[in-house]
Amino acid sequence: MLVLPQKLMTALNKLAHFDEDAFRAVHQSDTQVVSVRLNRAKIQIEEEIGATAPHGLSFPLADRIPWTSNGFYLPERPSFTLDPLFHAGVYYVQEASGMFVEHALRNTVDLSSPLKVLDLCAAPGGKSTLIQSLISKESLLLSNEVIKTRVPVLHQNMSKWGLMNGMISNNDPKDFRRIPGYFDVLMIDAPCSGSGLFRKDPAAIREWTEEGVRLCSQRQQRILADAWDCLKENGVLIYSTCSYSTEENEDILDCLLNQFACESLRLPLDASWNIIETRSEKANGYGYRFYPDKINGEGFFLAVVQKKSEVNGIQKVKEKREMPNKQEETAVRKFIPDEDNQFIRMSEWIHVMPAGLLADFLTLKNYLYMKKAGVMAGRMGSGEWIPDHELALSTGLNPEIPELELSGSDALKYLRREVLTADVQKKGWIPVSFRHQKLGWVKILPNRLNNYFPKSWRILK
Repeated sequence: MLVLPQKLMTALNKLAHFDEDAFRAVHQSDTQVVSVRLNRAKIQIEEEIGATAPHGLSFPLADRIPWTSNGFYLPERPSFTLDPLFHAGVYYVQEASGMFVEHALRNTVDLSSPLKVLDLCAAPGGKSTLIQSLISKESLLLSNEVIKTRVPVLHQNMSKWGLMNGMISNNDPKDFRRIPGYFDVLMIDAPCSGSGLFRKDPAAIREWTEEGVRLCSQRQQRILADAWDCLKENGVLIYSTCSYSTEENEDILDCLLNQFACESLRLPLDASWNIIETRSEKANGYGYRFYPDKINGEGFFLAVVQKKSEVNGIQKVKEKREMPNKQEETAVRKFIPDEDNQFIRMSEWIHVMPAGLLADFLTLKNYLYMKKAGVMAGRMGSGEWIPDHELALSTGLNPEIPELELSGSDALKYLRREVLTADVQKKGWIPVSFRHQKLGWVKILPNRLNNYFPKSWRILK
């Protein structure tokens, strides 16, 4: 039986919309809400969904999540780890409430125009992959993670998603003061006390304290103050937490509206969604609360503000770029033939990105610690091109490259980095796939097949 913190319950009971009996009941139930968001760049699902698994997926879908275009509830939780399509980036396992970010974006910015978007607290990548699926190919998404040990999981999830207009940085929020007025959209899914995840993660109940809420609120205010300058005039800030505490939600919105020149943006809601619209106490800003007794999802809060102050942009710095040599460019063009892409060298590795984003990359690397740019295509070895794992997962990979289609059992062997055998006439580097979704590379030699699935990604169980 979950014992909810009484001090939190006392605070929540002061809110007119809060229903303590229903809230307690849903936390005592054994209901498990499972949801995924599909990668439309890799798979298309028919409008009709039902009890059987749709073509291309390994599990059935239930209802659509109403505030997002690509989100679905599942009737039960499958083993995602043992599903090759999960490793291929066909879908992302994401909590339904968090997908409300899509609704916020669609109603506050023009997604068809070229945008510069910063996801400031991006790991593990749920909000970033969602945003990347919404913005245009000409737009830039910079996903930042301040904690160095969390960058690899962000890198892995962005790589699996396969789109080419994303970059990753590892910087403190204050570092973004160096690039004032650069971004059209600033997404801050702030570190919080985590009370919205009590049902999903009972351990969070034991860790919750009033002091923890206070410290989180202070940290959230610092993050917002540090990052505010990088948002351009009329740019949009989307702020979210997975907390129920007013100190981390409406009070933070009040701090924003009182400290900076900005306007609270109201979002349209469908009454059937049962999302609670709130108003902050001092500045009357609009916030949106998700309660698990009212919606099919976990606890969540979101607010949107638009910046109204003028910003002096950064001075342009002429950066020298390291280009691949002729041999490297000829080799990589066989894998990514699209002439609208630009290749650039980072150390010995060749990266590929939309040509229009090259100037952004050259600017950002002058001010930030960049960890990934576009897709890492590979490098030249001893007289041959050695493709990187990211290249196999990229949606820009040449579709005419022959692939080795694996059975379900062989796909799991591949993902465990076990030995594979195949009767294939073609030699050299070949992408392997499951249901025609790329999983990575093998190298076929005259007497064996080498498995090049990344060691750090392999299935261990």
